[in-house]
Amino acid sequence: MYLYGRNTDGTGERFSMFRLWARIFKDNRMLKDTVICNDTDDTRTHKVFHAIEEVCYQFDLGKPIWLDATVADFKRHSKARFTSDNFIEEIDFDYLEIQVIEED
Repeated sequence: MYLYGRNTDGTGERFSMFRLWARIFKDNRMLKDTVICNDTDDTRTHKVFHAIEEVCYQFDLGKPIWLDATVADFKRHSKARFTSDNFIEEIDFDYLEIQVIEED
């Protein structure tokens, strides 16, 4: 996990933080969740895609497909749900939800 603090040159500047929360739900119950932190200088889009790759690795999932409705929801609310329509293989849960919970 990355935290705010002094950087390596001792100037005390704040690190740029991005955190994405991912959760898997089935029957309105959360089965798994994880938070992915990223303090790189990448663009927001790259940070989101890298975070989703890490989520899929941790949850042993194939990468979801971004449908137009998914993109629109994410742009509007910084939150998106990936249902069975977003995955090529079958999933044993109702949906994967991602939400940006912190960004500088």
